Amino acid sequence: MASRPKIKAAIIGSGNIGTDLMIKIIRTSKILEMAALVGVDPESDGLKRAEGMGVAITHEGMEGLTRLSVWPEIGVIFDATSAGAHQRHNEIAKAAGKIMIDLTPAAIGPYVIPVVNGEAHLDAQNVNMVTCGGQATIPIVAAVASVATVHYAEIVASIASKSAGPGTRANIDEFTETTSRGIEEVGGAARGKAIIILNPAEPPMIMRDTVFTLSSGAEEAEIQAAVEAMVARVQSYVPGYRLKQKVQFERFGSNNKVRIPGHGEFEGLKSSIFLEVEGAAHYLPAYAGNLDIMTSAGLRIAEKIAARQLLGARV
Repeated sequence: MASRPKIKAAIIGSGNIGTDLMIKIIRTSKILEMAALVGVDPESDGLKRAEGMGVAITHEGMEGLTRLSVWPEIGVIFDATSAGAHQRHNEIAKAAGKIMIDLTPAAIGPYVIPVVNGEAHLDAQNVNMVTCGGQATIPIVAAVASVATVHYAEIVASIASKSAGPGTRANIDEFTETTSRGIEEVGGAARGKAIIILNPAEPPMIMRDTVFTLSSGAEEAEIQAAVEAMVARVQSYVPGYRLKQKVQFERFGSNNKVRIPGHGEFEGLKSSIFLEVEGAAHYLPAYAGNLDIMTSAGLRIAEKIAARQLLGARV
């Protein structure tokens, strides 16, 4: 049987996320072929690695990409730069008819979490992968919302400081805003809040995420089962994603409502879900689970969109 043709992909951003994603595509993708890596620093480790792997490179940004000989053949572009730069990158990609997978918090296209709404936006030209914290926690909020009414959800994402490059640090404000909106728009919570912590501990700790939900309409066993099923689904593309312990519950009644500053009072069930994400160590060490879940989610949805739009197939 003849092998299926591959779609050429380019990555803008030669930092931690872009380099990790490049290695994932080269090692694991059956649909995408790594064609070009774009940066702005000619001495960056990512560009040097790409060149050593036979990947076309440019340190002249998006404009440099359009001047590479491989540009006409590229079907998918990943943007791993910053929210501020993404708008200009997207305009160029859109004019050229190329699919854009946005790994910044710019949110020009619809928010996409592969296991929650990954099938809903396969015809989109631009999709936004929310944030690493969103990819780790929104599936859990959605799991609770699948069996209960979630009045409020709050997530805390703790990542190793060493795994946060300049792009991540430049996007902190956008991280909290985009993740909060994603908790509501994709996760299904009436109100959402996101917090990120850059943990300076030595040795570095792997990504840890805590999800708090206040809900009504479902019992503890239903929520526990929904959360466990969702964790298994995420593990299909992020093997290092796992629950740290059983879901913890606390019930609030009419006489002891819980008050969330700025969000009012609630009664019902508080669920506390504790997660950790260990990276596959394709580029950075295993503690960088925040990079791994972001690049893994971006690759998963890019393959689905490329198969649908460019190959006329399903994956």
